[in-house]
Amino acid sequence: MQAEIITIGDEILIGQIVDSNSAFIAKEFNKIGVTIYQITSVQDDREHILDALHQAEDRSSVVILTGGLGPTKDDITKNTLCTYFQDKLIKDEQVLAHIEALFAKYISTPISDLNRQQALIPSNAEVLHNAYGTAPGLWMEKSGTVFISLPGVPFEMKNLLREQVLPKIVETYSRPHIIHKTLLTYGLGESAIAQRIEEWENNLPEFIKFAYLPNLGRVRLRLTAKGTNLDELKEGVETEVEKLIPFIRDIFYGIEGDGAIEEQVGRLMTEKGMTLSTAESFTGGRIAEALTSIPGASAYFKGTVVSYATEVKIDVLKIPTSLIDKYSVVSEPVAKAMAENTKNLLKTDFAVATTGNAGPSKGDSEAEIGTVYIAISTPERTFAEKFTMGNHRERVVKKSVNKAFELLWKEILKF
Repeated sequence: MQAEIITIGDEILIGQIVDSNSAFIAKEFNKIGVTIYQITSVQDDREHILDALHQAEDRSSVVILTGGLGPTKDDITKNTLCTYFQDKLIKDEQVLAHIEALFAKYISTPISDLNRQQALIPSNAEVLHNAYGTAPGLWMEKSGTVFISLPGVPFEMKNLLREQVLPKIVETYSRPHIIHKTLLTYGLGESAIAQRIEEWENNLPEFIKFAYLPNLGRVRLRLTAKGTNLDELKEGVETEVEKLIPFIRDIFYGIEGDGAIEEQVGRLMTEKGMTLSTAESFTGGRIAEALTSIPGASAYFKGTVVSYATEVKIDVLKIPTSLIDKYSVVSEPVAKAMAENTKNLLKTDFAVATTGNAGPSKGDSEAEIGTVYIAISTPERTFAEKFTMGNHRERVVKKSVNKAFELLWKEILKF
C-alpha cells in the first residue's frame, strides 16, 4: 500500500521552519505497513495545491496533507479541497461547540468570527476531532483515493494521526508488514564496510533490502523486509543479522532502539559502577551535552571543564606552561595532561579530553586546521590519538565528539 504526504506552507519553502511533520508521519505509516512514495511541499497557492493533489491521486491510495487549516487568509486548504472535490463549506455545529469551549476554558482573548469560521468544513468530509486545537482534521475520498487533511501544528497533528488516522487506516485497508532492523557501527566509512560485507550483501534474499546510512564517523546499516507473513520476515531478518555481525564485530556497538553510543557508554558505566569527567577545548562542551541529555547521567557523569582558552588550561586544569611552550596547546602531551588532571580534579574513573584546531583560524597553536587530539584516561593508563578531521568547523567538532565516544567505549569494555 502506497501513500503520499503534501505539506502546505510558504514557511517551509523559504526555510523558516523545518518540516518535521513529514518525518513523523512517514515513520508512523511505516509501522502499519504503509509505504510513503513521495513527500511534496507546496506554497500557499491554490493552483499549486490542486496540481499536487491531482498528481498524488494518480499514484497513491492515501494522500495526507498538513497545514493551511488556520483562521487567517493565507490558510486556503479547505477552500482548495472544496474546489478539488467540487464541494462547498458548511458549518459543523459540533466543531463550533468545541472551538467555543476551548476559548472559554483556555484562551484569554475573545473568540472572533475568524475563529468560528474554522467550524466550516467541506460538506462531504468526515470530521476528525482535534482535541488540542480549533482546526479539525478531514477525511475525504475520491476515485478510490483517501485524502486526509491535518493541522500543521505538530502536537495537534501527532495526536490526530495516532488517535484517529492510523486506527482508521488499519481498519479500512489490508496492508503488508514492513519491519526494519538497524545495526549501529562506528569508526569505519561506508565504502570500507561495503567491501567487507560484499559477499553477504550479494546473497541477501529478495524480500530483504539493505541500506547504508552514514553520518560523521558512524554508519547505520538497515535491513528492511516487506511481506505478508510477519513471522517469516522476522526470522529472515534475524538470520541475516546473525550472518552479518561477524563481518563487523569490531565496529558494531548495538541495535538502533538500544540507544546511541553515548547511551551505551552510560549504561556500561552504570553497570560497572564507574564515573566519568571531561575536559573540552575546541568541542566546547559538546561531549558533556551529549552525556547530560540522557536521563540518569548524574549516576556516572560528574562534570566537565570547558577549557576553551589556554589560560583556563593553565589556571584550572594546571597544565604546566612549560608543556604548552614545548609542544603547543594542540598536542598529544597537552591532551593527555588535560585528561589526567581532570580525572584527578573531579575524582572519576575515566576522563576524556579534546584539544584541536577546528578553524577557521589557527588560534593559539600552529597546528593545521582540522588537527585534533583526543585523550582518554582510564584507571590503568592515559593515551591520546591524533586525527585530521578536515577543514569544515562544524564537521570537525561533530566528528571529534563521535570519535571520543568511540575511543571511550572501547576502553570501558576492557573493565
